[in-house]
Amino acid sequence: MNQHREQPLRVVLTGASRGIGRALALELADQGAHVLLTARSSDKLEQVARQVEQAGGQALVVAGDLTQPQVRQAIYAQVERHWGALDLLVNNAGVGALGPFLDAAPERLRQVMELNLFAAAEMIRRGVPYLERGGRGAVVNIGSILSYVPLPMMAEYTASKFALRGLSEALRPELSQRGIHLLLVHPATTDTEFFDSVLDKSRDTPWRSSRPVSPETVARRTLRALRRGKKELFPDASSWCLYRVVRWLPGPVRWMLSRRY
Repeated sequence: MNQHREQPLRVVLTGASRGIGRALALELADQGAHVLLTARSSDKLEQVARQVEQAGGQALVVAGDLTQPQVRQAIYAQVERHWGALDLLVNNAGVGALGPFLDAAPERLRQVMELNLFAAAEMIRRGVPYLERGGRGAVVNIGSILSYVPLPMMAEYTASKFALRGLSEALRPELSQRGIHLLLVHPATTDTEFFDSVLDKSRDTPWRSSRPVSPETVARRTLRALRRGKKELFPDASSWCLYRVVRWLPGPVRWMLSRRY
């Protein structure tokens, strides 16, 4: 992403109503960015939009279910109408589910994959022409450390983040040929409402960290990594340590996870 700009960044940010998305919106606003905020909750989006404006940015709002093609179309219609080009797409929207996979209805997996993978993929596909127009554009995919450390009781979410990592790695060369950078971020447990808004919660999980990282920390480090041209980011000590452990000691990690189940 071009660091030396005469005009404000033009950004589409999904999952912008809370957590990491909201924190990213405010960090971008501090830089004077123009941000299109999207999520399901219109009330929360409007609150974030006001905060963006107060912080020195400009905000557009498109509320809706990102898994629906007409919502994605509406987002890029606003991009075309107001900017005509795009500098940054942040795929942050996501949802999870807790409980045994074998006991769940098939719809649970489909719902998680629709938002966490398919919607992100289609946002990229639709966004590429606008990112090309912007010149040296970028995509940020907010993944999870679970794409490296699979957890029982979170099979659907883990699978979706594995898939998003695979998609990101496969797409990076294609996007690079078009002058578009891709950064993949792997947070560990973040201090957000994630566990309060899962699709299904048939069992609680023992995996919550007693020291979750703040969404503001993830947002700040994500934008710093983007400025530095990094391709992958582990934004906190927990995610970095888990990645290193599972890379060098996969056997003991699998044993530990089976014991915790």
